[in-house]
Amino acid sequence: MTERNLKGASLKVLVLGGTQFVGRHIVEALLGAGHRVSVLTRGRTPDELPGSVERLKGDRDEGKAGLAALEGRTWDACVDVSGYTPRQVRVSAELLRDAVQRYVFISTGSVYAEQHRHPIREDDPLLPEAAEDVTEVTGETYGPLKVTCERIVEEVYGERATILRPQIVAGPYDPTGRYTYWIDRVAAGGDFLAPGDGSDYVQVIDARDLARFVVTVLEEDIPGVFNLAGPRLSWREFVDVAREATGADARPVWVDADTLEAQDVGWRELPVWLPVDSEQGGLMDMSSERTRAAGLTLSDPLTTARDTRTWSAGRPQKTFLTREREAEVLAAREEQ
Repeated sequence: MTERNLKGASLKVLVLGGTQFVGRHIVEALLGAGHRVSVLTRGRTPDELPGSVERLKGDRDEGKAGLAALEGRTWDACVDVSGYTPRQVRVSAELLRDAVQRYVFISTGSVYAEQHRHPIREDDPLLPEAAEDVTEVTGETYGPLKVTCERIVEEVYGERATILRPQIVAGPYDPTGRYTYWIDRVAAGGDFLAPGDGSDYVQVIDARDLARFVVTVLEEDIPGVFNLAGPRLSWREFVDVAREATGADARPVWVDADTLEAQDVGWRELPVWLPVDSEQGGLMDMSSERTRAAGLTLSDPLTTARDTRTWSAGRPQKTFLTREREAEVLAAREEQ
């Protein structure tokens, strides 16, 4: 590929993934900035992208044969949203080595080894790498796999690599429902279980802020490693934001960590809650100082909450803490 200056140019961008949540926001942001976009997907999930997007079909799990649609093509940049295993990332990175000028890899804040640090910065130690032949993505392998994927991208692209490490991503189109659960629960009104005493922290990144920063990285041709973290709110502040965003008459009932543990209620039922002094408490204190200096702009938390509720209203969401279980825990609290 003939190298050219990406700055100020209308770019041709390949997005690996692109129809769901983070990928969709990235595609929409690129189109909004006047760039041309191709996406490579397996074609198995609903696609609501504009007609101007070029659709390419492939399966990264099939090795080089699964990327046949990319052969003989060139783009100015690639944004890898769907790389979870070294097998997937190795083949795409090497195939596109001479076909793109910049490779942006969407990693995760879960790569850090010392997740109790406050704050977590980009130069902090990472988890031990997973072996390149590991293909099963679980809660235990997710972070180590992403560490290996980062190393592969940096090994293949050097200064042409950009690594983005978002924490929990929030906003419209979110299939995980983690942040959305709280907005919807507050919107339902009444007394609701709120974890801790309100002094822990919530920190998420709006998917649209992430997407805008991807555009900045491509337009400014920025290399490096960047944390993507939003405003850090106490849980009391977060609940107040949710109440204002929804206009609901919702009343938090704070339940301390000991009671929650006694009732066997943890992070699986209470998404995005990580006590500040827990082993993973630093994931709610990720520094975005470097990223903001490079051009990251952050949405007001009220905007994220309002837009998430506008999208989620009337749409079925994942169930975390059921109303019945919530009532049981609140009753146990009262009995103490």
